[in-house]
Amino acid sequence: MKADRRKEFYADFTLVIVGIVWGVTFLPMAKALDTNGVFTILFWRFLIAFALLSLISLKFIKRIDPKSIKYGAIVGVFLFAGFALQTFALKYTLSSTVAFITGLIVIFVPFLMFVFFRTKIRAYTYIGASLATVGLYMLCDGELGFGLGELLSLFCAFAYAFEIMLAGYFVKKCEIFVMVATEFLVVCALSLICAVIFEDTPVPVLDREFVVAVGVTATLATVFAFFAQNIAQRYTTPVKTVLILTLEPVVAGFVGYFFGAEILSSWQILGAFVILVGILASELGSYITPKIRRKRGFDE
Repeated sequence: MKADRRKEFYADFTLVIVGIVWGVTFLPMAKALDTNGVFTILFWRFLIAFALLSLISLKFIKRIDPKSIKYGAIVGVFLFAGFALQTFALKYTLSSTVAFITGLIVIFVPFLMFVFFRTKIRAYTYIGASLATVGLYMLCDGELGFGLGELLSLFCAFAYAFEIMLAGYFVKKCEIFVMVATEFLVVCALSLICAVIFEDTPVPVLDREFVVAVGVTATLATVFAFFAQNIAQRYTTPVKTVLILTLEPVVAGFVGYFFGAEILSSWQILGAFVILVGILASELGSYITPKIRRKRGFDE
């Protein structure tokens, strides 16, 4: 039991690093979008990531099996759907609204886990998810209505929720290198199609912002972060995964404030603090509750 808890702790710590990495890459991505389309950036980001992961994983892959390819393709479709829906949502509503509604995956994942896998929802999960949702609303400073942009954001949240839930389920049943590489390749191919349709061409404007954004996101935010996330999900739950990853907008906000000359109000800073409290509540609850149950004579 102690060994399992230790693995879970390391997995959760890894997800903290992933959330920080994704948050840090928000600013260079935003700058690159001034001169390049989102699908063009995604195409090159995931193409480079696929090539790098393929090279890295050559000596680690034991076998390339159809099951791992199928699982990677399914997860890749949901991941791309999240990126695409979020992009189009930004055309119809405020970015803060999109960010908040997308962040509702902290609520969706626990209930999707219950519906599809009958996973119990513990009290600390409710507390952590509720605090994270309130914090997200404060951090995003959203003005909520309900139109096309909000609807697309809602579908985006479900797409990301399914990606996290299914990745956590599939990663325990297949060859992880093959699954993640397939996921990257699917996102790359779908991004290429959308770049041609919506942006006329996938040929980028090779300015400094594009090179920095693609270089950083392909290596750190894609190869490292997605692979680390999938490894971590072997030892922790999708519910804790999505809660910990709410660090992304917190880190993005502070990076924008300190390095991008962006303004954070006291209300938004308080929201970031509330998110951190929600993550901490979930994290402590997942370790303390089993100990209490064992002391009272219950099975975990």
